[in-house]
Amino acid sequence: MSSIVSIKNLFKTYDTGHKALIDVSLDIQRGEILALLGPNGAGKTSLISVICGIVTPSGGNVTVDGHDTISDYRRSRNIIGLVPQDIALEPFETVFNTVRFSRGLFGKPPDPAYIEKVLRRLSLWEKKSERITNLSGGMKRRVLIAKALSHEPRVLFLDEPTAGVDVELRKDMWEIVRDLQADGVTIILTTHYIEEAEAIADRIGIINDGRLMLVENKATLMKQMGRKQMMIELHKPLKSIPDNLSSYQLELVEDGLQLVYHYDVSSESTGITALLKDLNVSGISLKDIQTKQSSLEEIFVDLVKETA
Repeated sequence: MSSIVSIKNLFKTYDTGHKALIDVSLDIQRGEILALLGPNGAGKTSLISVICGIVTPSGGNVTVDGHDTISDYRRSRNIIGLVPQDIALEPFETVFNTVRFSRGLFGKPPDPAYIEKVLRRLSLWEKKSERITNLSGGMKRRVLIAKALSHEPRVLFLDEPTAGVDVELRKDMWEIVRDLQADGVTIILTTHYIEEAEAIADRIGIINDGRLMLVENKATLMKQMGRKQMMIELHKPLKSIPDNLSSYQLELVEDGLQLVYHYDVSSESTGITALLKDLNVSGISLKDIQTKQSSLEEIFVDLVKETA
C-alpha cells in the first residue's frame, strides 16, 4: 500500500518557546484509518494544522499525494478535508447553502447532485433547508463533515469528531467513517475516546509531549504490548498469600476469595502452569478461572506514564 501523506523530521516551536512537535516522521497509507491518541497538549492538533497548511512548521517537510504543503500549498490543500474540533458555522444559513459555499471556496464548480449525495450519506438531506441554529449538536457535527467533504477530498482529518456527542450518535459517526473509507478516502482522526480508536482504526499512533512515540497496526499493538489478567476464584477465602507464591506477585481481592495474576502475552512463558501447580501444592482449592485481555486504554496509559 502506498503512502498518501508523508511527514519527514517535522518540528514546530511556537513564539512562546513551546515545542509542539519534535522530529515527527510518519507515512500515512492510502485508504487507511489512522487514529492519533494523546493527552491534551500532546501535539495532535498542531500536527494536523501543519499538514493542512494552517500552521507553518519550524523544520521538516510534509507532502500530500506528492505535493509539498508549503511550495505547492493550493494543490495539497485541495486534496484535504478538515473537520475541526470547534463548531464554527454561520448560524442563520441553511445546511445546503453552507455545504455548497464550502465547495465554492475550493474553486469547484457547482454540483447540486454531489451535495445531495453527501447530505444523504450524513442523514442531513431532510434538514437541507434548516438553519444551522436550529440543529442539535450532533447534526452540527455532521454539517462540519459535509463541509469537509464538499470539495471531494481524498484525505479527511477529523479532529475530535465526536467530542460532546452522545454514544448513539458516536456510533453513527463510526459507520460514516467506515463508509468513507470504503469509498477510498484516507482518514486520520484524533480522539480522546479510546474505544473509538479500538473500534474503527487500522493503525494507532500515540503522541505525547510533541513526540510520536509509536505507530502500529492496532491488532499488533495489542498483541505485542497487551497484558492479560487471570482471575482465580477460590472456594475458601485467604487471609494472606502463602510465602511459596510470593514470586508470582499475586493480588488478593474480593475479601480474599479471588487471586489476580498478571502475565505478558508476548513472553515465551506465561507462568500459568507453574502457578496452578504451586496453588495445588499449597492446598488452595480453585472454584473458577477467567482471563481478561488488557484494553487499548490500559496500553495507552502505560505508554504515556513511561514518558511522564
